[in-house]
Amino acid sequence: MQAVRLTEWGREPALAEVERPVPRGTEVLVRVEAAGLCQSDVHVIDAAEGALPYRPPFTLGHEVAGHVAALGPDAEGTAAGERVVVYGPWGCGNCTRCAAGRDNYCDHRGDLGWHGVGLGRDGGMAEYLLVPSARHLVPIGDLPAAQAAPLSDAGLTSYHALAGVRHALGEGSVALVIGVGGLGHLAVQMVRATTPSRVLAVDIREEAVNLALRSGAHLGVPMGADTAKVLRAETGGVGVDAVLDFVGNEATFALAVQLLRPGGELAVVGSGGGRLTVRKPGFLPAGFRLSLPFWGTRPELAEVIALARAGSLHVETEQFPLSAAPEAFGRLRQGRVRGRAVLLPD
Repeated sequence: MQAVRLTEWGREPALAEVERPVPRGTEVLVRVEAAGLCQSDVHVIDAAEGALPYRPPFTLGHEVAGHVAALGPDAEGTAAGERVVVYGPWGCGNCTRCAAGRDNYCDHRGDLGWHGVGLGRDGGMAEYLLVPSARHLVPIGDLPAAQAAPLSDAGLTSYHALAGVRHALGEGSVALVIGVGGLGHLAVQMVRATTPSRVLAVDIREEAVNLALRSGAHLGVPMGADTAKVLRAETGGVGVDAVLDFVGNEATFALAVQLLRPGGELAVVGSGGGRLTVRKPGFLPAGFRLSLPFWGTRPELAEVIALARAGSLHVETEQFPLSAAPEAFGRLRQGRVRGRAVLLPD
């Protein structure tokens, strides 16, 4: 079968011919219908040797949707032909967190040598994907695969970040989404669908601001010198109740701190290299709380899929054939992808 492989550190991934896997034990073979591209894939490709615990070669792709093609003799919990999305953060499978579907916070994550599908283990940028257990599969029914695949990371990560601050987004509240790309445009829709909060959005790109408005933001503004002043005026001078930061650099941290009201929540999802100094007394709002969410839980993925099937979520995608993966990665690097790039088997 064809697969997009990272063969060694320092080299661009390439399309290669590999053996189609055969499921054994509890394993499930999924025929891939769509695989999303993520900025995390670029971080993996660009990583220096030793920076990550992974050992090449392996197939990339951690946003995967398809249908069950075959099952190992001990597999249970699914059936051939069932259409599924793959829950990506595979943990040890034995600790209490994994047992609860919280593999993203597996107690033994640092000892595994991988972070999940396509992240140290063979992923879904291929014609078939071997999944260790059906517990990593969530049914999608008739949801299009190109919609379902990005929801397993872009959707799930956004939903998990929102879950941590949702308690602050009651009647009369204001939420700020910073960075309206593949994750941010879904976060806007999720805030609108699951809270009564007013949603403000910020991005440096005009097209991203427009995407925020199409996704349901009440106001979208470009990042600039007077952004904090404009947005604070929109809150009547009070500030916002929660910030979902999908960039995470110095400028976005500064904006968040300027706009958060006392008792405000900051969820940092983006890995932009910013630093926030915490000291008391200091410049942070009284009662300020910071969270660093990672991916999400399997039950939350089921909730995300339910929202999408109900029509509350729509992923803006650009679709490419699997053979055009190098072109798709190039566009992603250049910031020229609208929403989320998705690969479809040729």
